Amino acid sequence: MSGVVADSQTHVPLKGFVGEILSSLGDAVVVVEQCDERRGMARIDPARTVEVAAKVFKMDGARFVTATGIDVRDGIDVLYHWAFEPAGVVVTLKALAAGPDITLDSIANDVPAANWIEREMHDLLGANFSNHPDMRRLILDDSWPEGVYPLRRDFDQVTDRPPLPPVPPAPEESLP
Repeated sequence: MSGVVADSQTHVPLKGFVGEILSSLGDAVVVVEQCDERRGMARIDPARTVEVAAKVFKMDGARFVTATGIDVRDGIDVLYHWAFEPAGVVVTLKALAAGPDITLDSIANDVPAANWIEREMHDLLGANFSNHPDMRRLILDDSWPEGVYPLRRDFDQVTDRPPLPPVPPAPEESLP
């Protein structure tokens, strides 16, 4: 492991193996928000999301864990969570899918495990992933209205919730 290096953007010291990972991403890292011996969090340039994901995916011991989406004032923050074994560290890389189009390039072509989670974030938050291999719905029923996202802050459980589909008759009720 290398010594302590300071990130010029935030003056957060880059420590140990986590610091090496974040340093290796170069200027794709816009801001380092946290860096300690076992946990790192950094914001990356959204235009370089695929490049960064492909680079991290090829690192020794790297494993894509999941991604999460957060509805923020300027769009959807997509957080890509990576584990590094056997070092036992976690690195989260944040990219903003800025409004009004709320779009990021999909990492699913380079990181196949991201396929379903990107579809889920599209269904529930309205995050769009360009060049995704299969953007079909995953969570919401096909009858769910387009443009209504149940995990957005502006979603109202009373006024925005679509009516439930009709319940089909029980099998014994339909017999002659």
